[in-house]
Amino acid sequence: MKIEERWKNGLGNIKTIIYGRTFIILVGFLLQLVFLIEGYIVLRKYSFLFYVLFGIIGVLAFIYIFNQRSSPDMKLAWMVPIAMFPIFGAVFYTTILFQPGAKRLRGRLEKLSVQTEDAIAKNADVLQKLHQESPHMAQLGYYLLKQDNSPVFGHTSVKYYPLGDYQFPDMLEALKQAKRFIFLEFFIVSDGRVWNSIHDILVDKAKAGVEVRLMYDGTDVLFNLPNYYPRILESEGIQCRMFSPIRPIFSSHYNNRDHRKILVIDGHTAFTGGINLADEYINEKERFGHWKDTGVRLIGEAVERFTYMFLEMWNAEARSSESFGAYAYERDVYEESDGYVIPYSSSPLGDERVGESVYLDIINTAHTYVHIMTPYLILDDRMLTALCYAAKRGVEVVILMPHIPDKKYAFALAKTYYGPLLQAGVRICEYGPGFVHAKVFVADGVKAVVGTVNLDYRSLYHHFECGVVLYRNSQIAAIEQDFQETVGKSIEQTEEMLEHRPLSQKIIGWIMRIIAPLM
Repeated sequence: MKIEERWKNGLGNIKTIIYGRTFIILVGFLLQLVFLIEGYIVLRKYSFLFYVLFGIIGVLAFIYIFNQRSSPDMKLAWMVPIAMFPIFGAVFYTTILFQPGAKRLRGRLEKLSVQTEDAIAKNADVLQKLHQESPHMAQLGYYLLKQDNSPVFGHTSVKYYPLGDYQFPDMLEALKQAKRFIFLEFFIVSDGRVWNSIHDILVDKAKAGVEVRLMYDGTDVLFNLPNYYPRILESEGIQCRMFSPIRPIFSSHYNNRDHRKILVIDGHTAFTGGINLADEYINEKERFGHWKDTGVRLIGEAVERFTYMFLEMWNAEARSSESFGAYAYERDVYEESDGYVIPYSSSPLGDERVGESVYLDIINTAHTYVHIMTPYLILDDRMLTALCYAAKRGVEVVILMPHIPDKKYAFALAKTYYGPLLQAGVRICEYGPGFVHAKVFVADGVKAVVGTVNLDYRSLYHHFECGVVLYRNSQIAAIEQDFQETVGKSIEQTEEMLEHRPLSQKIIGWIMRIIAPLM
């Protein structure tokens, strides 16, 4: 039964409520922007003192930005509007810089990270064993342990899903087997077969005494779910929270979305990857041709890290904490070891860009090939240089992109990177049947990453993300096979094809390139 049918009594039409709230939020943002612009015009016209004051603020903003640890691309993206609109640009940057929401959230997550560090198994013996087999992979493991509380795990089985169509039935079956708790954290939850099927199971499990928690990103209130939806779920026994609900107030916090996809069941089974809780992800609904997505299921010790990832985010905006130890993996339950597994998370609020560091490590240590699936290609200078250098030193670098994009402006922007990549020897293929939403790296037949991290600024700099590093795992062969089969359905791009793309696409790409780091 659909959401509308279950809850229409006295609540009105769901789309009216959703789009009505969306309209109110957009009007609120617009009014603030108009007020900011009008204030700027008035101050500039009638007060030389304020003009000088904000001119000084603009200079200070330049100095501050230049000395930040962020990438040169990010610095330039802020310097351009400040240079073009000295007063307004400085005021806008200052408004974003001193928002307290993001700072409070960062402080809260740092405290929760200490709690995770105390609770999670360090697995020093597994890391030592990995070092004996591959010192450079052990160095990556050490980095993730120190920067993200993410140990190297053994005793974990992995199943790779080349399509959401295949993952969905296994998710339902795993949910039906839950005995203690179910944790769900997704970027998108939308009415349809996927969510309705999962929701029915969650309601039954909650009635049976299973602890059920759902967390979804606050942007869902704009298009997918009504603002009151958490109250609906609470009435059914399902604990529910929205991450960073959207309100009509300017805040830099709104740029930091929870883009993760995590399902944890009883602390021993977890799913992650690109697949959200919406029908297009299993090709039940067609939006941009055939939807190519991927995911993985973990069973065993490594699930503990996903349990704590969820609990960290669940408690990030709460005023009280809970004991993580109550949800620890039961150490007397073992899976056979199948290589090494490192689940990891990436936060936009810390000093480390963990998601980008993982990708760069794979590119920079590859010997024979690096194969990549990503829906977006919006690269900073470090990533572009690494990809080009890998190709120039003889590594086969292949990037698989959509041929039918979901966002035309992002596709036009991606095309601006094709030129230097193709000239360096990188192969770029576009998936002919439709849209690629997968986020996959596989290299040398021995290591791979499957997760939520796109090759764009939003994922690498602005979003909360997660993924799984696999080393010498049996599923890496399945990932590479899937990549080759998908390339077989793709259209390889050439410099000649790039040159003959529409002029409008070129112009849009060039313009978007200027503000790409802020997107």
